[in-house]
Amino acid sequence: MPLVIFVAKASDGRLTGFLEAGLRSCADACDVSHAVGYVEGWYVVEEWRKQGIGAELLQAAEDWARGQGCLEMASDTAIDKLVSQRAHEALGFKMVERSVLYRKTL
Repeated sequence: MPLVIFVAKASDGRLTGFLEAGLRSCADACDVSHAVGYVEGWYVVEEWRKQGIGAELLQAAEDWARGQGCLEMASDTAIDKLVSQRAHEALGFKMVERSVLYRKTL
């Protein structure tokens, strides 16, 4: 499935953030009849936060996903990443599920 990376730069060329988006054939709580745009990775350098960079990166990813025929965008974050959860919710994402992940050494 296609993947794209958007970057934000300061006027001096330093990277201030990125968003990696891809397509998935399905995502939790999304319509299974269409591919879904998915935020695979999203980060804004702490000193550059709350300036709209994350929102601009997300907007670019959403525009790209629409161009790929997607009707929905999905994402995830760790349960203890409260700043990330607040950013998602501030930009229109709705929490649809919480998970507990397990592993076992064989």
